Amino acid sequence: MNEVMTAYGRALRSLLQPAIFWHLLWPTALSIIIWIVVAWLSWDTVGIGIERLFNEVAWLNWILLRWEASSLAATIFAKVVLGLLLIPLIYSTAMFIVAVFALPLMLERVAAKDYPELEQRRGGTLADSIGNALLATAVFLVGWVVTLPLWLIPGMAIILPVLLSAYLNYRGYSYDALSLHGDADEIRRTLVRERGQLYLTGIVAGLLVYVPVINLVTPAYAGLAFIHYGLETLRRERHAAKQ
Repeated sequence: MNEVMTAYGRALRSLLQPAIFWHLLWPTALSIIIWIVVAWLSWDTVGIGIERLFNEVAWLNWILLRWEASSLAATIFAKVVLGLLLIPLIYSTAMFIVAVFALPLMLERVAAKDYPELEQRRGGTLADSIGNALLATAVFLVGWVVTLPLWLIPGMAIILPVLLSAYLNYRGYSYDALSLHGDADEIRRTLVRERGQLYLTGIVAGLLVYVPVINLVTPAYAGLAFIHYGLETLRRERHAAKQ
């Protein structure tokens, strides 16, 4: 846990660099703009589709019957569900943008300032980076939709999104943070050996989503934390190998 919090502390310090601070803002802003436009163009159509889904799918219809919902209440409930779906869409899109576009740029700047002695062995590939980001996004969105009924259980509306966000961050950023400096074997070993700590790093980011204002920049901030955790791990491993 100490290594995880150290990574977040160093990420906070990195934000003082103007070039990195810019990358903190634009991915989330772009994601919000994209999904506001999509929602504005398709809100009614998608809302009707969700309402029909709740009426035709047996276990979803059971939820409405369980709560004795009227047709008007069902319509309102469908709109609420649609609004809830915008949250993971915005967050996962911002994560994808950070992982594929912003993180490599932040990685170069962070490495040059804080880890200048760390050799770049370039074991990662763009294809694997995009593949990881797409897989993380798909699992996150499917998990969000599938677990929505479980949110009715007290506490699950907080626990489940945090766990899903943790997976999204862990899967989406871990590889990219190591791809420039680690060789293929180092990346593979580190992802296996540090899996628990990396997932914990993702959980911290998942909790930050609930902090107002900070949640707007959490995708890029989490990416910075994964960069620091990954590079420090490589530096420590190589130093130990020399002794």
